[in-house]
Amino acid sequence: MSEKKILLLGSGFVAAPFVEYVLRRPENKLTIASRTLANAQALQEKFPNNTTAVAVDISDAQAIEDLVAQHDIAISLIPYIYHAKVIAAAVKHKKNVVTTSYVSPAMMEYDQAAKDAGITVMNEIGLDPGIDHLYAVRTIDEVHKEGGKIKEFISFCGGLPAPENSDNPFGYKFSWSARGVLLALKNTARYLENGKVVEVSGPELMESVRVLNTGYPGYAFVGYGNRDSTPYDKRYHIPEAETIIRGSIRYDGFPQLAKALVTLGFLNEEPVAHLAADAGEISWSQVIAQVVGTSSNDADTLKAAIIEKAGIANEPRLSHILDGMRWLGFFSDIKVTRRGNLLDTFCATLEEKMQYEEGERDMCFLQHRFEVELKDGTKQTRTSTMIEYGVPGGYSAMAKTVGVPCGIATQLILDGKLTQTGVLAPMTPEINDPIIELLEKENIKIVDRIL
Repeated sequence: MSEKKILLLGSGFVAAPFVEYVLRRPENKLTIASRTLANAQALQEKFPNNTTAVAVDISDAQAIEDLVAQHDIAISLIPYIYHAKVIAAAVKHKKNVVTTSYVSPAMMEYDQAAKDAGITVMNEIGLDPGIDHLYAVRTIDEVHKEGGKIKEFISFCGGLPAPENSDNPFGYKFSWSARGVLLALKNTARYLENGKVVEVSGPELMESVRVLNTGYPGYAFVGYGNRDSTPYDKRYHIPEAETIIRGSIRYDGFPQLAKALVTLGFLNEEPVAHLAADAGEISWSQVIAQVVGTSSNDADTLKAAIIEKAGIANEPRLSHILDGMRWLGFFSDIKVTRRGNLLDTFCATLEEKMQYEEGERDMCFLQHRFEVELKDGTKQTRTSTMIEYGVPGGYSAMAKTVGVPCGIATQLILDGKLTQTGVLAPMTPEINDPIIELLEKENIKIVDRIL
């Protein structure tokens, strides 16, 4: 076997399962490149054979190009805004690329150039996006081949603490940036429902939450729209669908608490003088008094002002919301970590209180629900469900379900089995079926049911 050189850009938490997968093949030589050499070396220490660690400034296009040119394939697990630079270098030097990110307009601009260069730029091959596409396309293709139609496609996915570790008022813990999770609450959701496009602006997102009937009553899941689902009539080749919703899941209780916090202004990034790094120490109760506009910071006064300002007097989960705020320390003399504005100061508290502890495990839940009309007019509901748990002391469910599909796609390209050129996503059986076959060998499986 001739030697294959793989460049991994990024050494974050999903990288390790990817590295473990591709290094099963002795001909693969891996360069781990990270902004800080220590991070690349920490990952290399876990996999010392056939690996090299280097530092790279991802904002330096020339440095990225020099690294890409020295390898057969580049895996970009850095923030998505940098992928276009990686693809540009790959086109120039005729190298393949894999990312787990959505194809952005900046990435898609290289589609023709990638085809002209004869290279594969495979994207959207993690969990969501990734595994969700694989099994959506598979069922849709099966139904269409049988002469049927997809009337509704509803898909929800999320990474959460396992039920026994969902021990805070949000039912949520951070495996990545708290800031990123909170700012996602500002995103507008668009989807197709009963033939009409529905648009939910960020401030209304938590009000649009729906209870999910997953067929697994042991999980109290709720869901809300995630970004723009409307292009999926074309992406999934289901022009006949009257409803297309892709969304995120949370445990019940999260949306009510999150909505109250959003209403109170906790996503505000405007500088605040008393939260400046060089300002004097200030307690959470003093901060909340400023937020709700009271001169007193005793707990009862703050609670009354919060109820009024957030408009939650008639909220059925009022006690849950106030308990959550007490748990966050809002009514206490605990000093805040000042980060210049309310959002980042709040994030400091979340990051301190909502990390996974040693021995805890996460869970990834993905479910597609298809309302199908068969060739003879019969109606049918199908579900495809994945439930994956992390292993305490091993890989998290999120790391495994993102890193392993990425590793599989990389190996298929190196083996000459995934040969389509251009800027791609897993949208066809030709691309997807070989990935599914290998994914199931890694015990990442979907349970299909006809209800």
